[in-house]
Amino acid sequence: MKERVLQLLSGIHEAKEVIEINDLLGLKTAALYKELQDTLNALVDEYLVFLTKKGKYILLKNCPGIKIGRLSVNKKGFGFVILEREEDLYVDKKNINGAIHDDIVLVEVFSSGVRKEARVIRVIKRDLKNLVGEVLFSENGKCYLDLDDDKKDIIIELTTSSAKDCVEGHKVVVQIVKEVNKRKYIAEVVKIIGHKNDPGTDILSIAYKHGIYEDFGSEVEEELTHIPNVVSDKELIGRKDLTNEVIFTIDGDDTKDIDDAIGIKMLDNGNYELGVHIADVSHYVKENTALGDAAYDRGTSSYLADTVIPMIPHKLSNGICSLNEGVIRLSMSCVMEINPAGKVERYDIFPSFIRSRKKMTYKKVNDVIVRGIVAPDYEVFRDDLLLMNELHQILRKEKNSRGYINFDIDEAKIVQDATGKAIDVVKRTREEGEMLIEDFMIAANETVANHIYQMELPFVYRIHDTPKPEKVEEFMTMIKILGYKLHGKINEFSPKTIQNILEQLKDKKEFPILSSLLLRSMRKAEYSKENIGHFGLASKAYTHFTSPIRRYPDLVVHRLLKTYLVEHDLSMTTIHTLENNLAEIAGHSSEREVAAVDAERDVLDMKMAEYMQDHIGEEFEGTITTITNFGFFVELPNLVEGLVHVQTLKDDYYTYIPELLAMIGKTTKRTYRLGDKVCVKCVAAVKETSMVDFELVGVDKNGNKK
Repeated sequence: MKERVLQLLSGIHEAKEVIEINDLLGLKTAALYKELQDTLNALVDEYLVFLTKKGKYILLKNCPGIKIGRLSVNKKGFGFVILEREEDLYVDKKNINGAIHDDIVLVEVFSSGVRKEARVIRVIKRDLKNLVGEVLFSENGKCYLDLDDDKKDIIIELTTSSAKDCVEGHKVVVQIVKEVNKRKYIAEVVKIIGHKNDPGTDILSIAYKHGIYEDFGSEVEEELTHIPNVVSDKELIGRKDLTNEVIFTIDGDDTKDIDDAIGIKMLDNGNYELGVHIADVSHYVKENTALGDAAYDRGTSSYLADTVIPMIPHKLSNGICSLNEGVIRLSMSCVMEINPAGKVERYDIFPSFIRSRKKMTYKKVNDVIVRGIVAPDYEVFRDDLLLMNELHQILRKEKNSRGYINFDIDEAKIVQDATGKAIDVVKRTREEGEMLIEDFMIAANETVANHIYQMELPFVYRIHDTPKPEKVEEFMTMIKILGYKLHGKINEFSPKTIQNILEQLKDKKEFPILSSLLLRSMRKAEYSKENIGHFGLASKAYTHFTSPIRRYPDLVVHRLLKTYLVEHDLSMTTIHTLENNLAEIAGHSSEREVAAVDAERDVLDMKMAEYMQDHIGEEFEGTITTITNFGFFVELPNLVEGLVHVQTLKDDYYTYIPELLAMIGKTTKRTYRLGDKVCVKCVAAVKETSMVDFELVGVDKNGNKK
């Protein structure tokens, strides 16, 4: 009955009553009518069919005014419904209808002026997992949770038994046990993270909020006892011996989980032979084991300031899997012959074992290839590094020629003291050494992806869809408002187009801001079993093969390579099983990646606010990066960002003029625009809310510069 109803409704674009659907289906008995009614109700519960206020039914996808999405609520009370492949919908505070932040909601779309708005009809799903907050005791002795996520407007009372070991100020994780009403819940404490003043509790609280846990559990710990500390001779059987090759690693100074090594040769025919050798994590982390399940659940390692919560335990990530200097390690190798035009002419992908000759750092490699300074212990590798830099420049030129998009976005790094307190915020340095490794890894990822794609076998791709036209159009409108005219075929949405836009803007004073805004207009890259290419890399087929210690999709790719290329298992049973499983793996991995990125951003914002708490009253020069109706945000040279609220602009009454991307004084006509340099004073910084507030300095109450 379900399939018949769905098939019928798919061809109908107006709502029908039950009796009308009954007649269209040709049902003749009361029993069948009852079955139809039950089927329609079930389809409504599954949100495949929508029931109108008049009691009529219509297929949800045939109802353009009804959408399902995730509600993101602003601290001011309004929100947006995030839709998968459509523009976000604005929801005014009066139209939220009892929904809270992160609810999956059914909404009705309507127009309000120039933009589409929505009103919440009902909450479909409320996910109250990973609730983290601070324990508070009321005067009547009851215990409550002050949620860290202040966007979730609910009351949570803790059970007396579960909170017996808690004290005021403890940060805890809770689990809902009872719903009193849509705004109040009873919960149990499932873990005490620590006191809010204890070192590290702040970062772990954010990690738990995003479902990132540092404990692996007893089953994983038991399996670890069977993992060796050194590679045995038996494990080398069936692998190519590369221990006599000059292979080394290049990483950050403090990197302990090393999953890629490289080697290079100049061939007699004038081509380059580049070897990219990746830690064979799949040899130790098997499917259907506690270790394998834990890696799947986490999906990725999380790097939260100086705290690393690994995807696999340290015994593996820093030990037997890490390509440490001077020891034999199992690897999967992709050896490519690349011509002087940057094209891969031949390649081989195979299991191997290596012995890294040197654990190099980006700093010392950059000294060699950028500044010509060679440390004594790098002298023997000088020629290899210079040859690698030569190939890197060739690969970079080839990528640029096809449309590779380099947004050149600065990143901030938090410096902490021994107690975990933020004592500085600095920009991450990125020179030729970092880009060299990036280019080599991209070459290996593309080679692996292209090989399996040509075999037409199930696989996990890293995809990046073309941008939404309306998002790019919004960006282009902003460029015109700023007074810039771009040349070329801007309306054709290709990587070359975006590359051309960035090239024409790179000498403008607002370039760092514009580059960041253009990046935000792009879709997010994600994992998929369907290959649609990678827009940002201008790549026809791309995957993640090079970081299996810290990314689950890379681990899966290694398993697939072994299945196809080593075991030669191309049976229909295997292919059918993979077809069914890889979509779920890709989707879950994308979700966990988003959670890790969100956690990293939240920690960064929190630590920036913590750093600025020691600089209240100090003055800085910054750049206006965002203008809103309630003020504008100013970014300092170290990338700390704070709000100058419109109410603090005392010299005039200021109004936000979106058509000019500016805030303009009514009397003085003083104008603040995107990209303007201003002098500000830090007047407030709150670590708990990650908020930093600035006020302008250098202008008196009459609008005159001091």
